[in-house]
Amino acid sequence: MRVAEDLRTLLGLRELRRLFAVRMVSQSGDGMFQVGLATLFFFSPESQGTAASIAVAFAVLLAPFTLVGPWAGVLLDRWRRRRVLVVSNLLRAVLAVTVAVIVLGDGAPASVYVLALCTLSVNRFLLATLSASLPRVVDGPLLLTANAIVPTLGAGAAGVGGVLGLLLGLAVPAGAGRDAASLGAAALLFAVAAVLALGFPTGLLGPDVRGPRAPVRRQLGELGRGLVEGAHALVALRTPAQALLVMAAHRFLFGVMFVSSILVSRNLLGDDAAESTGLGTFALVLGATAVGFAAAVVLSPVLAARYGSQAWVTVCLLLGCVSQALLAVHLDLVTMLVGAVGLGLSAQGAKIAVDTVVQRDTPDRIRGRAFALYDVLYNAAFVGAAAVAALVLPDTGYSVSAFASLAVAYAVLAVVYGRWGARTPRTASTWPAGILGNLRVSARSRRGGRNVPTPASRRPRRRRRTPGPRETGRPGGNARPPRR
Repeated sequence: MRVAEDLRTLLGLRELRRLFAVRMVSQSGDGMFQVGLATLFFFSPESQGTAASIAVAFAVLLAPFTLVGPWAGVLLDRWRRRRVLVVSNLLRAVLAVTVAVIVLGDGAPASVYVLALCTLSVNRFLLATLSASLPRVVDGPLLLTANAIVPTLGAGAAGVGGVLGLLLGLAVPAGAGRDAASLGAAALLFAVAAVLALGFPTGLLGPDVRGPRAPVRRQLGELGRGLVEGAHALVALRTPAQALLVMAAHRFLFGVMFVSSILVSRNLLGDDAAESTGLGTFALVLGATAVGFAAAVVLSPVLAARYGSQAWVTVCLLLGCVSQALLAVHLDLVTMLVGAVGLGLSAQGAKIAVDTVVQRDTPDRIRGRAFALYDVLYNAAFVGAAAVAALVLPDTGYSVSAFASLAVAYAVLAVVYGRWGARTPRTASTWPAGILGNLRVSARSRRGGRNVPTPASRRPRRRRRTPGPRETGRPGGNARPPRR
């Protein structure tokens, strides 16, 4: 009942409805644009369909999230967020139309890669702006509900946009028009999102900038030092660092399997001459993976709460081992789909548990840096997996030795983390010397160049003790005798 009441209250907030509409339309366009790129890079007859070409494509798709993401906040704190929403959506619309025109004109793949990289980099700024703007249109206890609902529905909108883009591509005859259809539709949605963002008052979304601002170079340097200090603190705590490393390794193995599934769908299970066959097969694999994701959402809260997050991560790793061993024994469409369900449950279940460990065991003052590092590791592992897949996988995507190696890697990871992984974080008193002090001292003062302690490190003032009657000789303690 409380959630339903909060939802009704949120829907009554006019500016929140507008921000929600901008997010839904914009992320639907994201899904269409990414499906258009996937169709162009992976399943069009003109694409090479090799492991190396797929590795390059994934590097383009994920590089903005790996390289731009941690530094976006410094620039967004200097620009009006309303302007960022308008300009970034208009810029993405222009870039998407340009890519579609190049595709229709049989343009060079290099120019398509560059423009796609620019579009996705702008998208990273846009997503950060949407998240930073949410507290400006809703506050108090409703902010927690809004944080849980709005980003989730935005991700769902991206999925819906991807499905619509996929159906649109299948409805258009094969050729350059099919590759450009989703890109053109995405450009239209980007333009609509920009028009919606124009409805915000100029200063509503912030930021509230008062007084002189530090140079960008200094802020970027302070951010880099903060990330390093946060990494040292996570290592000192043990449990968050170990969970992040396990998730990065899991993401790496999942990425190798994901590249393999694209190649298998296109070159082994599908007809290389018929574009729609390979695309339809890969859509089935993605659907099976989504079933595993949904099962993880249902099972993870129950099993992780009962047996512990570390035990649930270990079970998920073993499940990944079983899914890869199944494919190493025999590969057809049925085993591919069964393995996709198991791997989806393994990947999403482990991620939910790792998110819980990082949130629970990381102090609030470094939690933001912890998740920034999480974002970098999560996406960099996938890019590295694509690069390794280009070296070890054949063009068909299937290798018994490769799948057996993935199964062994999952098993070793499960044994190591389950047997020797820390179950409780270290207390601050047992941290190595210097880490806690570095976290409690802010950057040097802009004026005097001296270290300024943060409010958490300031010592409370001692209250002056009131002398008693025996010490003062007066019945009222500090009460003064009346004047004569």
